[in-house]
Amino acid sequence: MTKPLTQENRNSVKEAVESALERYQLYVLLLDEDVMPKVTQSFSLIPPTKTNEFYSSTEHAAVENIEKKKQYGEYIEQMRKAINKLSEQERAIIIQRYLTEGDTFDYQVYNELSLSERQYYRIKSKAIHKLAFILQL
Repeated sequence: MTKPLTQENRNSVKEAVESALERYQLYVLLLDEDVMPKVTQSFSLIPPTKTNEFYSSTEHAAVENIEKKKQYGEYIEQMRKAINKLSEQERAIIIQRYLTEGDTFDYQVYNELSLSERQYYRIKSKAIHKLAFILQL
């Protein structure tokens, strides 16, 4: 059963959702970035082990890239599904306010969507709380 929302809970829920949306933006940007393999030779004071196992920094970097890309892709897909569960107005507010490039301010979004300030904040608050519930934040 869910707890009643106090002002403190509302603020922490809003921060958690905004953090998740920021992470989504970063993952979209990072999905195309690659971890570069180490090309230069490295020296260590610890003697190498004789286990007959082959270690390649290039292979290690490739495996890391694949794992990170998979992780980023799963997170991005989870966020897309959650955002698509919102109503059309809620989705428009979240996308325009948090997922567009550059700094978009609340007043720009509610003017663009032809909403009153009060109506905008009500819809935005509802959307944030729905996302928190869907994402289990």
